[in-house]
Amino acid sequence: MNLSKKAILVLEDGRTFRGESFGADGESFGEMVFNTSMSGYQEILTDPSYAGQIVCMTYPQIGNYGVNPEDVESRRPWVEGFVVREASKKASNWRSTETLDSYLKRHNIVGIEQIDTRALVRHIRDKGAMRAGISSIDLDEKKLLEKVLASPVMTDRELAGDVTAAKLYEHAPVGEEKFHIVAYDFGVKTNSLREFAKLGCRITVVPAETSADEVLKMRPDGIFLSNGPGDPASMKKTVDEIKKLTELKVPMFGICLGHQIIGQTFGSKTYKLKYGHRGGNQPIKDLTTGKIEIASHNHGFAVEAESLPAELELTHINLNDNTVAGLRHKRLPIFSVQYHPESAPGPHDSEYLFKRFIELMTENTKGAAN
Repeated sequence: MNLSKKAILVLEDGRTFRGESFGADGESFGEMVFNTSMSGYQEILTDPSYAGQIVCMTYPQIGNYGVNPEDVESRRPWVEGFVVREASKKASNWRSTETLDSYLKRHNIVGIEQIDTRALVRHIRDKGAMRAGISSIDLDEKKLLEKVLASPVMTDRELAGDVTAAKLYEHAPVGEEKFHIVAYDFGVKTNSLREFAKLGCRITVVPAETSADEVLKMRPDGIFLSNGPGDPASMKKTVDEIKKLTELKVPMFGICLGHQIIGQTFGSKTYKLKYGHRGGNQPIKDLTTGKIEIASHNHGFAVEAESLPAELELTHINLNDNTVAGLRHKRLPIFSVQYHPESAPGPHDSEYLFKRFIELMTENTKGAAN
């Protein structure tokens, strides 16, 4: 780590932070967002839902337990840039194989440290998520601001196509195969596949642009719509294909972007949140049971409650702002949540949702047999 190398962070409204470079040398641009998790930075870096975004960690020291090959959630990091108060110079953990600094260098991710991350987060909470740029090669804030203003905005931006798998692949079950799930990869995290595999599911992961006809030929017991980046309103073709699949009455489960797509499939609207929900400490109320769960979130868009059609029932709400956090269809075996039940990183309160999907597939199989 080269602590003497200076770096600059400029927001699109001109607010500027000067600090020190870590990770790769260069420039990067994206939507400036923050995550409130105290750990799990490696899972955050490799979460495809962060494509197109620069992430600031609110916890002050990041990198102290290093990086290892087991905790990645996809094939590579997807963040455009990484912002921390202090990047640990040493990695101390028996599972660590390299430092965070070397990992970011290896994947060409630009980072900045030694800035007031509290001030940055307060600014974003007040003004809203906005475009930003990090540079360690040009420290002229006016020039960098011009580049920031020329970078793409997140609204109407389709990014699932950038992160999805190039071709379908299989994820084997643990033990005996009980069900076959087709998972749409809009930016799927590996731990979602692990959770299904633990419950005896074979998962066929398909690219985001896969047609309904192609899925039908696979004769799945269930369909999973994964998390992913970008504006859900930009995915009209995908919504049309999912609409065809809902007519089959095959159990369907969506999370994050998948949840927003299910909402749109039945006529709901989505909108951009001021600064989004990102972290492992969001309080969610399950309206079907009355229980409160603490859940992991990573999203900047939400389903508009006022636009929900009569056929969709609100099942979960976020207690911080009463936004829609879960839905289910009143007649069809379809449900979704806005958050990340795979919990990588995050608390495990929401794991029951995977079992709820298994129960739906079990009931549907029995119904078909009768």
